[in-house]
Amino acid sequence: MPSNCRINYFQEGDYLYPKLEINKAFKKALTTWRKWIDNNIDSAKTQVVFRGFSLSQYVGGKWNTGGKCNLETEPITSKEKYTLFGQMKTPVIYMNVSKLTYYRSDGHPSLYGRNYTAQERVAAIQDCSHWCLPGVPDTWNELLYISLVKA
Repeated sequence: MPSNCRINYFQEGDYLYPKLEINKAFKKALTTWRKWIDNNIDSAKTQVVFRGFSLSQYVGGKWNTGGKCNLETEPITSKEKYTLFGQMKTPVIYMNVSKLTYYRSDGHPSLYGRNYTAQERVAAIQDCSHWCLPGVPDTWNELLYISLVKA
């Protein structure tokens, strides 16, 4: 398959979906994961942890098309409702780092890692998908540790 066709494809049995919308691809992948967990994991011996994904917070485009996050200097305080996994035979600890990181849009390196002039700031490609350390990923580690200790 040519490299330009590798985005969001999924194989199910002998059928290869050449193009699959991202949400459908994620749902299919998660369904496959759930089935594997329920069929292969002994929950008496193993604790399953599912870590959500970290959101990137570009405004005005992607990282390589002019997207910026330089105006994000405060945590976001709005609240959103998230649904958890459907019923599974195997208990799963869900670490919702998506929600946690969404509130910390100020934690990206962006362009705050060094002093830029105003002109450099506008032209700079900003990093709005990685995280400053110490910072948000340390919180993920603490939550994982507590979850494992309590399990």
